[in-house]
Amino acid sequence: MSDEANAPRRNPRTTTRLSLGALSGLLAGGAALAVAELVAAAVRPQAGPVVAVGGAAIDRTPAAVKDWAIRAFGTDDKLVLRLGILTVLALFALALGVLAARHRRTGTAGVLVFGAVGAAAATSRPDSTSLTDTLPSVVGALAGAALLHLLAGRLPAVPRGAGQEPGEGWDRRRFILAATAAAAASAGAGAVGRALNGAGGREAVASRRNIDLPPPASRAPAVPRGAQVRVAGVSPFITPNADFYRVDTALVVPKVDAGAWRLRIHGDGVTREKTLTFDDLLRRELIERDVTLTCVSNEVGGPYVGNARWIGVRLAGLLEECGVRPPSKGGPADQLVARSVDGMTIGTPVEDVMDGRDAMLAVGMNGEPLPFDHGFPVRMLVPGLYGYVSACKWIEDIELTTFDAYDAYWVKRDWAREAPVKTQSRIDTPKPFARPEEGAVMVAGVAWAQHRGIDKVEVRVDDGPWQEATLAAEDTRDTWRQWSCAWQATKGGHTLTVRATDRTGEVQTQKRTRTVPDGADGWHSVVVTVE
Repeated sequence: MSDEANAPRRNPRTTTRLSLGALSGLLAGGAALAVAELVAAAVRPQAGPVVAVGGAAIDRTPAAVKDWAIRAFGTDDKLVLRLGILTVLALFALALGVLAARHRRTGTAGVLVFGAVGAAAATSRPDSTSLTDTLPSVVGALAGAALLHLLAGRLPAVPRGAGQEPGEGWDRRRFILAATAAAAASAGAGAVGRALNGAGGREAVASRRNIDLPPPASRAPAVPRGAQVRVAGVSPFITPNADFYRVDTALVVPKVDAGAWRLRIHGDGVTREKTLTFDDLLRRELIERDVTLTCVSNEVGGPYVGNARWIGVRLAGLLEECGVRPPSKGGPADQLVARSVDGMTIGTPVEDVMDGRDAMLAVGMNGEPLPFDHGFPVRMLVPGLYGYVSACKWIEDIELTTFDAYDAYWVKRDWAREAPVKTQSRIDTPKPFARPEEGAVMVAGVAWAQHRGIDKVEVRVDDGPWQEATLAAEDTRDTWRQWSCAWQATKGGHTLTVRATDRTGEVQTQKRTRTVPDGADGWHSVVVTVE
C-alpha cells in the first residue's frame, strides 16, 4: 500500500474553517486600516499606520539600502515601499486569520500586537509631537480585533467524528452576512477617511491656486542664446517642473495651506526672533535666479539633477535682520538647522548661507508657485550644496546652532555634515547601448560644478586621446552647462567617456566612488555599437 493511501486525510470542514479564517483575517486587516485612516483624518494623515510604519522603515534603513532603492525604483521608491507594506500586512492578516480559526483569542491578540507596532512607529517619527498619534493604529487595531473575534466565532466547528459534511451544523448565511457587512463598512470608513484627509489638501490646493507671485525686484538675466545645444537627446536647459527630480522621505506629500503657514527663526546668535507668514515673504524684496540642484544620491551619469528658475527671499538678509553673524564675523552658530512640516531636519553651514551666494527661501519655480512635490509653500535652497544639506522642502522652522551640538537627519545616518557639490559631467546622447550609423555622430550632454562653474569638458573614444568639447553659453556659475562634440564614428563597439574641469582648475576625478557619504565621483561612460 502506498504512503499516500496511509497519509491522514484532512477533514473537509477543517479546510473550510481555515480558508474562511484566512478570509476573516484579511477582512479584519482591511477594517483595521480603514478605521485607522478615518481616525487619522481627525488626528493628522501622517499618523496613519501605513505612513507611520513606512516612515519608520525609511528612518531605520541603512544608507546603502536607501541608495539601492533610489537607483532601482527612482521616484517610485515610495510607491514600492507602500505596496510592500500593504503586501506584508495582507500576508500577516491571512496568517492571523488562520491562527484565529485554530485559537480564536490568540489570533485576535495578534491584531492588537500589530496595532502596538503601528502606534510605536507613529510616535517614533520626527514630526510626532503628541501621544494622540497612536490613536489611528490603536483604534484601528481594536476594530480589526473585534471583527476577527466576531467572524472567527461564526466559522464552522470541526467535528470530532467522521462523516459530517462541511455545511452541517453551521449557519453559512450568518457568516456571509457578517463578512459582507464588514467589507462594506470598511470600504465606507476608508472612503470617508480619504475624503476627510483630502479636505485639508483641497484647502492647500486652493491657497496655491489663489497665489499671484509679485514680480521680483531682482530679475534673473535672460538665459543666453546658445545655452541650449541643438542636439537631439540633450536635457532641456530649464527643466520643466513636471520633469524635475524628486528625492525625499515623505510617503505622503505634505499639503500645507499657505494662509496657515508660519516660519520661525531662532537659536544661537539670534538677537531678534522672527515668525513670518507667507504674505510677509511676498511683501519682501524677491529675487529671481537660475540654480541647478543636485541630489547626493545621484550616481555618476544619474538623473537626479535639474535646473530651474527660482523666485524667493534672500536668506542671508533675513538672518542679518535677526542679528545673525557668520562664524567668520564672530557669530556663535556655524550650523543652520531647517525643519520641515514632516519632521525632516537639514543642517547647512551658516558661512555658506551668508557668503554672498544666492541662498534663498524659494516661493516660486519656473514662473509659478512651488509645486507641492517641490516644497510648497516655501522651500530653502543654497547654490553649490547637495540638497540633503541645503534644500529643505516644506520648511517651517530655522534654528541657529552648531555642528557639535546637533546632528541633522542624514548626518545621523552616516552622511557627511558638509557636502559641496562635486564636479560632474554626463553624456545624454548617444544613450547607452545605442546603435548609431557610421559617420558623423554628435556626442553631447551636461556638466555641473555649482557655484564654481564649468571651464572645460573633454570626451574620449575608447582609450584614445581626450578631445575638448564645445561648451554651450554659460548662464551663471550656479547652473549646469551643456556641451557637444562631433565624432567620426567607425564601425564596431566603442566606449565614450566624458570628464569636466571646473573654474578652480579641478579636473573631475576618474576614481569611482559611491554616493555615501558625500556624493559620487568618477567619469561617466556609455558603450555604443556603430553599424
